[in-house]
Amino acid sequence: MTGRNPILVITTGGTMDKQYFDALSTYQVSDSMVTALLRTARVTHPFRVVELMRKDSLELTDEDRALVAATIAQAPETSVVVTHGTDTMTHTAEAIGDAEGKTVVLVGALAPARFAESDAAFNLGMAIACSQAASPGVYITMNGSVFEAGHVVKDRSVNAFVARD
Repeated sequence: MTGRNPILVITTGGTMDKQYFDALSTYQVSDSMVTALLRTARVTHPFRVVELMRKDSLELTDEDRALVAATIAQAPETSVVVTHGTDTMTHTAEAIGDAEGKTVVLVGALAPARFAESDAAFNLGMAIACSQAASPGVYITMNGSVFEAGHVVKDRSVNAFVARD
């Protein structure tokens, strides 16, 4: 270890990890792309990836959200990134609560990481940076913006996250 605090990256599935299966004409959550994205970006900061589940966020249950929160609470890392589907990301942020001295950043993608024009790599990079620079608390970072949990919603009409009071 280099003396830098490692980052825990928890994967839950969502669009970032979806893959198109031509025979089915549908997208399905597949293996996590997080480690590949971080290696491709040549991330040298120490990190640990925990693939917690492979679900579309619309399929997440209260028990799943409790598992995410418990995993964060029990982890030795104080910087945490959670990859998550965008549809219910705000619900999971709420379930995590105040994170007790940890900086937790939820992040997703509007297009699968396997697509050439995906926002996944950029969003993940922002989340990695935010987890190191932000004060303890829970945040959502998407498409160039950082929001405090509880002060953001996904606006489906513009397919983006926007601040709310």
